[in-house]
Amino acid sequence: MATFLYKMGRLAFRRRHFVALIWVALLTLAGVGAASAPTAASSSFSIPGTEAQKAFDLLDERVPEAKADGASARVVFKAPDGEKVTDPANKAEIQKTVAALKSGSDEVARADSPFQTKTVSKDGSTAYASVSYKVTSMELTDESRDALEKTTDQARESGLTVEVGGDALQAMPETGATEIIGIAVAAVVLVITFGSLIAAGLPLLTALIGVGIGVSSITALASALDLGTTTSTLAMMIGLAVGIDYALFIVSRYRGELADGRDREDAAGRAVGTAGSAVVFAGLTVVIALVGLAVVNIPMLTKMGFAAAGTVVIAVLIALTLIPALLGYAGKKVKPTGEKSKVLGGGRKKAAAAEGAEPKDNLGTRWARFVVRRPLTVLLVGVIGLGAAALPVSSLELGLPDDGAQPTSTTQRKAYDLVSDGFGPGFNGPLMTVADLKGSDDPKAAAGEITKTISGLDDVLSVAPPMINKAGDTAIISVVPSSKPSGIETENLVHSIRDAGADIKSDTGASVMVTGTTAMNIDVSQKLNDALLPYLALVVGLAFLLLIVVFRSILVPLKAALGFLLSVLAALGAVVAVFQWGWLGSLFGVEQTGPIMSMMPIFMVGVVFGLAMDYEVFLVTRMREAYVHGERPGQAIVTGFRHGARVVSAAAVIMMAVFAGFIGSSEQMVKMIGFGLAIAVFFDAFIVRMALVPAVLALLGKKAWWLPKWLDRALPNVDVEGEGLRDADEAGPQGPSDEDRELTRV
Repeated sequence: MATFLYKMGRLAFRRRHFVALIWVALLTLAGVGAASAPTAASSSFSIPGTEAQKAFDLLDERVPEAKADGASARVVFKAPDGEKVTDPANKAEIQKTVAALKSGSDEVARADSPFQTKTVSKDGSTAYASVSYKVTSMELTDESRDALEKTTDQARESGLTVEVGGDALQAMPETGATEIIGIAVAAVVLVITFGSLIAAGLPLLTALIGVGIGVSSITALASALDLGTTTSTLAMMIGLAVGIDYALFIVSRYRGELADGRDREDAAGRAVGTAGSAVVFAGLTVVIALVGLAVVNIPMLTKMGFAAAGTVVIAVLIALTLIPALLGYAGKKVKPTGEKSKVLGGGRKKAAAAEGAEPKDNLGTRWARFVVRRPLTVLLVGVIGLGAAALPVSSLELGLPDDGAQPTSTTQRKAYDLVSDGFGPGFNGPLMTVADLKGSDDPKAAAGEITKTISGLDDVLSVAPPMINKAGDTAIISVVPSSKPSGIETENLVHSIRDAGADIKSDTGASVMVTGTTAMNIDVSQKLNDALLPYLALVVGLAFLLLIVVFRSILVPLKAALGFLLSVLAALGAVVAVFQWGWLGSLFGVEQTGPIMSMMPIFMVGVVFGLAMDYEVFLVTRMREAYVHGERPGQAIVTGFRHGARVVSAAAVIMMAVFAGFIGSSEQMVKMIGFGLAIAVFFDAFIVRMALVPAVLALLGKKAWWLPKWLDRALPNVDVEGEGLRDADEAGPQGPSDEDRELTRV
């Protein structure tokens, strides 16, 4: 592989005009496609194989009018202190507002007065009107949203408190200025690492091009593939991080090759052949982790994984082709390792590793020698520290967000709180019980029996009379719990209704299923819990096999996988402490604690595993390279840190900055994933890879690189270390290329 990538790097360097033209054309094509693509509809959410989905599908077949595809708004009215909404003046104002909502837009399907639907609280202080639209929230025009806001603003002038819940006013997620700050931090780290504005700018430029192509492609295909709004945000998050890091490793290796006296074309080829090989395998582990999300069998999660994996593939291809092409354009402006730009360094500095001289120790080598001297102490401290951070995982509760998780400043959250105070928290998440009456001799009596049984269960606030369809084979029974939608009591009630279904079927012949948003959330959480171990086994197993090929060792990949488990558990513990327990919540903009997003742990596991293997590949390949070239195991660790520690540290800081930039998002899931990934990168890069990995390798010695002979013969030789390139060196040096001579003359 190294030889093939070496030739690719040299070709891209020579044919830089052609390579740059191709990537500019792809960026333009993706941008035009995104600009001309139709607006994506609201992403459909389904969870095949669950009871909630089966009930939903049954309703779609037999009672299609009960399926609410369009946007909805719940307009909540609260009377001033000492008054009631049923007072003549307040009642007239509410009816006037409902009439205005009905006539305010052609997209309104219906608007029901609270006095008709009897949605008035017992104390008369609160009421709410339901507004249904003909289109989804993503298709809703700005005129319709403006009409809704204008009407409610006018109602507030009467003295009533008016707030709007539902998804009609749902806005696109915003990340705010923190994302820009994250990119700015990445730029500063690159400048410090390379000591050159040009060298620092290349990874940023190529990462932005890759993200531009990836996100624009997702936007262009969003309508056709039913991609959700969060998909592009997560693809941007991952694409930026890996795009910068992959380019960082190749540019860093290029400068190192220049410092060894190679001409620029040859240095570009060797950088792609060596560091590029590591990029390919690191990218493969990320892609495996993201594509592996398909095993969960939740279509939305699968699409998110495939979209993010596509962005990673683009980042790898750009690193292998566009980076050497841009290095060709940069010429002498990208200096060898040990030389600084006049802008930053004030002159020329000779490389420490001159011919015949011992390389000067840096912080990485000093740290590596410390770990090699005290491996057991470092190992114990690291494992105990990560274990302590992982303790909150034992309290992990999973759920999906509702308006109760919105910031307290939003009208959706205010409407949620008004309903909870006026009617009870369960009114924000009623359960929809669906009865299949085809097997019953007396459908009406069966529906009545079901209603009576549910009414006798714990945590039931009220049960509406059954609504039977015209065919008489299906009934819908609305159940309002006493507790909030995300509460454990509500989850227990869902299971109680389902458990009672067996007795109901034996008595009446009718089947009972529970659906609705709350039941869907509960089933998603359960399905994700059940899928986590199979997913881990698949992803870790495939990556383990891949790393055996890369490192030609059994114990090194095993150590990599175990270290990943430590870092991801510690990161999940930190997420629970902040978002569920509320520790330092205000620092990270957490206004409402609650269950962790159901999709967050499994998605974080996939992404963190891929990123953890990035650092493993980049750092340990340099150690193996030194070992196979004759160095002792301990010295190989030090050599690997001399060449890789600074670059890996810079890559980790960049990833942390990029991920932390998304903590400012208004989307709770994006905020949580941004925090989780940032803290996971910190744990994995600076504790696992920088401390535990060298400690374990030092304890294992030569055994770390052991591989059975029969397996060694069976495995393909991918030559990540660039041994083939070293053989070419021994066959005879290559003189400067025509391109390099031209650059020298210039």
